[in-house]
Amino acid sequence: MSTMPNSEVPLPDHYTTLETAKLLGMAVRSIQLMVDRGELEAWKTPGGHRRISRDSVERWLRSREVGGASSAPGAAPMRGGFSGRPKVLLIEDSVHYQNLIRLLLEQQFPEVALHIASDGIAGLAMCGKLEPDVLIVDILLPGLDGAALITSLRSHAQFARVQLVVVTSLTEEERAPYAFALQGLPVIQKPALVAELPGALRTCLSAAVRG
Repeated sequence: MSTMPNSEVPLPDHYTTLETAKLLGMAVRSIQLMVDRGELEAWKTPGGHRRISRDSVERWLRSREVGGASSAPGAAPMRGGFSGRPKVLLIEDSVHYQNLIRLLLEQQFPEVALHIASDGIAGLAMCGKLEPDVLIVDILLPGLDGAALITSLRSHAQFARVQLVVVTSLTEEERAPYAFALQGLPVIQKPALVAELPGALRTCLSAAVRG
């Protein structure tokens, strides 16, 4: 029987829960919850170990790229400069503010590839997949709030250089409970987005280039 050359070994058609968590940059518990909700297809081996369909993982990721622009084919960001278009990931559940920020970037930052996630869990997964140069995140999100998401990202070395901008409808007093996650980050109240976001994003993109 002939053996398949190493260069032709196919991709696995399933992952373990731990492999899926590493692939999406998420906690194992988050993956288990996604399976329970039917967002990922899974089955159990005779030994009781869960296996997750690779196709369902890829479909889930594609479904979360809501209206996001694609970066140039094969391009990836390089620290100390960009190869291709710089990538910005917006994690925001309001369609109104998604559209407003998309319009701002199209007008003032046409070189940027914008990707959008509508909830915290999807946003965390897309961070792991895209490794964006800049992350714009709302504090109050379904699934996983922005403060928890920011704290999770800061615990992973691979995201250490991602530039962060926080947007919120909360007043300074209302966001006091999230101060532990927001320390040192630019925070923009949503009524001031048009005036303040372009300057904050420009600063972040410059810092990403220097990084």
